[in-house]
Amino acid sequence: MELSNIKDAFDRVAKKQKLSSSKSQEVIDQVGREIEDALAKLQADPASSVDQKCILMELKTKLSIIGSQSQLEGSQKELNMNLSKYPRLLEKSFNPDISKAYRNVDFDFHTVNQIIASHFYRQGLFDIGECLINEAGEPEDTALKSQFLEMFQILDAMKARDLEPALNWVSNNREKLKQNGSNLELKLHRLQFVEILQKGGRADALNYARTYLAPFASLHMDEIQKLMACLLWVGRLDSSPYSELMVPSLWEKLAEELTRQFCSLLGQSYESPLSVAIAAGIEGLPTLLKLANVMAAKKQEWQAMKQLPVPVDLGREFQFHSIFVCPVSRDQGSEENPPMLMPCGHVLCKQSIMKLSKSSTRMFKCPYCPNESTVGQCMQLYF
Repeated sequence: MELSNIKDAFDRVAKKQKLSSSKSQEVIDQVGREIEDALAKLQADPASSVDQKCILMELKTKLSIIGSQSQLEGSQKELNMNLSKYPRLLEKSFNPDISKAYRNVDFDFHTVNQIIASHFYRQGLFDIGECLINEAGEPEDTALKSQFLEMFQILDAMKARDLEPALNWVSNNREKLKQNGSNLELKLHRLQFVEILQKGGRADALNYARTYLAPFASLHMDEIQKLMACLLWVGRLDSSPYSELMVPSLWEKLAEELTRQFCSLLGQSYESPLSVAIAAGIEGLPTLLKLANVMAAKKQEWQAMKQLPVPVDLGREFQFHSIFVCPVSRDQGSEENPPMLMPCGHVLCKQSIMKLSKSSTRMFKCPYCPNESTVGQCMQLYF
């Protein structure tokens, strides 16, 4: 959808509105100043009627020179012209009758109901999901609902700066997270360490580090050393070289990462399939509407088409591959040999990465760029 023209037109209207408002305020202020000056002169010499008449005549002349009415009419006229063009552009760009792109397609109502209910669950709208399931007479997916309920309880606790539920979850799923190449547990402990350092002091933070951060020292020594250096800045960590550890956005990023990992372990995508399908439909709608209009003009049957005669470009964010083939080994990905995302952004199968690394801790070079990484830094993609 070409939205740039609409945005440009909107920006022009907004600019004209600001100019009109600014001009109006300028004229009003100028008129106000002239009237205030005239009042001051009248109050200074209230006895002389001749002088008062002269002051009023002078005020009339100045207001005439200002030409407030003509100035306001000019700026308002330009604004009205742009406002009148904008609705016509919207009508041209957005066809209100989207039913032209509709096609009769057989689909399973049960599957659709489950998809919609699942969407509400993953949004945390459990009451709406339950209402839909009950009114549609569908069997409730209790397992999926309870799992998403657990996720939102963890996220709600994180909003309240309580990391205990999140730490319990990563502890219970430690091995699965390692298989995904996730260091979420370390990040949560790092955040908890900083919170304790700010609230409890050096001794409590040091005890926490000995208990929970020490196991990560062999693979993440640089990170641990940075946290230990924070002990020297108790009470003034916000002005230390490590102040980035206190940025509030870290909590939001960690909540997003936890959501991604939670969905991955559930075998669910991070984005709601319903949201993705609707977004893709909106993106492709202008092309479908144009195609439907062209075919109607040629008196061809839109409903009878089995394949679209034109491509519908949905952008890279809507490109999905059901099959992954490793570019190194040429093997097709599987649950036993899943695709792994390296820090540089390239993706190889797990077996290829293990062959390249020869060791879980040994650095190896990406076959497609100069970057180096370890197996632990690679993240398993959902398969």
